Amino acid sequence: MAGCCGHDARFDGMSAAYKRRLWIVIAINATMFAVEMFAGQAAQSQALKADALDFLGDALTYGLSLAVIGMSVQVRATAALFKGLSLMTMGIWVLGATVYRVFYLGVPEAGIMGSIGFLALAANVTSVLLLMAYKDGDANVRSVWLCSRNDAIGNVAVMVAALAVWGAASGWPDLIVAGVMATLFVNSARQIIRQALDERRRA
Repeated sequence: MAGCCGHDARFDGMSAAYKRRLWIVIAINATMFAVEMFAGQAAQSQALKADALDFLGDALTYGLSLAVIGMSVQVRATAALFKGLSLMTMGIWVLGATVYRVFYLGVPEAGIMGSIGFLALAANVTSVLLLMAYKDGDANVRSVWLCSRNDAIGNVAVMVAALAVWGAASGWPDLIVAGVMATLFVNSARQIIRQALDERRRA
């Protein structure tokens, strides 16, 4: 879930095409949050629930990204900093929830995990393709790209976990994937925060 930060590319989102694509991606993420959270509860899958929360966080932060387009560098960098801190909080929460589940381990429904993971992957690959041309912008724009890329990677991980749960008849693969996803959230949050603080200093 990472690329270079602190580079000189400074696309700030001031493009009608970019804004249209961002609206589409927001709609995709909001829809998938509802679908995946319901499925995660039905399957008792921590990995699906973690991915659903990522969808919700993305929908909210993409809305924030859209709201600050055209504002000053200071405002955009502050918005990106907020998004980075939110992503960090989400990662820590998922890690904590995963540790809790270790002590109350059940076997999730592999079939639901796999089918919903595939649907979510299709949604996120669509988002990634829509945003690919804008991955090297300022901290505000780049945070959108990182979140979308994280989602696609997370969905592949959920499907791998579903296969492992089915093969091993154990809940451990689900918890391991949830932990890996949480680590990924934290790593991406660090990148966003670093670039946002750098842009604030420059401003």
